[in-house]
Amino acid sequence: MKETYAAVLRKIEEADSIVIGASNGLAISGGYNIFAENAAFIENFGDFREKYGIRSILQGAFYPFPSQEEKWAFFSRMYMYFLENEEVSPTMKNLYELVKDKNYFVITSNTDAHFELAGFSKERLFEFEGNCRKLQCSNSCHDDIYSGDHVLREMAQKQQNGKVPSDLIPQCPKCGGPMQMHVEVDRNFLRDPSWQASYDAYQNFIKTAHGKKLVLLELGVGYRNQLIKAPFMNITNNEEHATYITLNKGEIYIPQEIASKSIGIDGDISAVLAQLVQLK
Repeated sequence: MKETYAAVLRKIEEADSIVIGASNGLAISGGYNIFAENAAFIENFGDFREKYGIRSILQGAFYPFPSQEEKWAFFSRMYMYFLENEEVSPTMKNLYELVKDKNYFVITSNTDAHFELAGFSKERLFEFEGNCRKLQCSNSCHDDIYSGDHVLREMAQKQQNGKVPSDLIPQCPKCGGPMQMHVEVDRNFLRDPSWQASYDAYQNFIKTAHGKKLVLLELGVGYRNQLIKAPFMNITNNEEHATYITLNKGEIYIPQEIASKSIGIDGDISAVLAQLVQLK
């Protein structure tokens, strides 16, 4: 295994460009699991479990709550689950330490806002399913995105009996309709100018890396997440000097076509990143 770690480090050190693709497996390794009915879920959302049968954060994010007061009670608590102390997990610290001095770009389906919290530049970050710190108009009457930090914290702190006070529910400044968190839980999700700019920056980064030594570092991306995995594999196949490095626990898949240009490590991502930084 030490030889594998050394090979990963060598590829990262030699790379002209690094693209990081991250999904829920990375968040889980850092202690944040949106799929689990675990102790943290019971502690933070146990009343929603009892009342509605909600058994994970992901299920709650898609649940059709009967009122805005209850909807925002859940989403503001989700915000606090991710960001209450704005602490960066050792997993994210080690990832940043590994690539901070390199020419990197991040594409992620995670909406927990932890990349920017860890020090990653927002200009080098494409959160294609949104960010839990942001708000948008539910009616999509315009495409401005707003900071939600203040109101989300206030709603989380002042809610009672699974509801927030009606006067705290955020309203669209243009149409007066309800706002929603800027995460992709329905068809109202806005691909606003900032989303498009991040997408364009990601595409331009890939184009600029053409013909150079490129590392595609995939972290906790399940087989079903083809929005990250399929492009990474295609780029690896098409770019002569590309290397595909995938870290995941219990789920490593490398097609034969790119096997000679790939490295897979099956294990806890947090432990693997810590080991890589230690050897750096």
